[in-house]
Amino acid sequence: MDDQTFRIEDIYVPAKRRRTLDPETVNTIAESMLEEGQKMPILVRRDGARLVLVEGLQRLEACRSLGEETIVGIIVQARRK
Repeated sequence: MDDQTFRIEDIYVPAKRRRTLDPETVNTIAESMLEEGQKMPILVRRDGARLVLVEGLQRLEACRSLGEETIVGIIVQARRK
């Protein structure tokens, strides 16, 4: 599983996951990214032609708030329920 670069606008965030967004955490992560860069990749899965966020909403939103167009992530396999 290699790190890849994804366009932020191409990542779909499910509504259920979006409700966990914490603006204070996003600001803290954004400040850290300005100083040290992105430390951990986000996790996404493929759903047909789109990418769906699995883990890393705060990091994704921090990058978006900084005006970034891309983010580093890893594609993971969706778990069967």
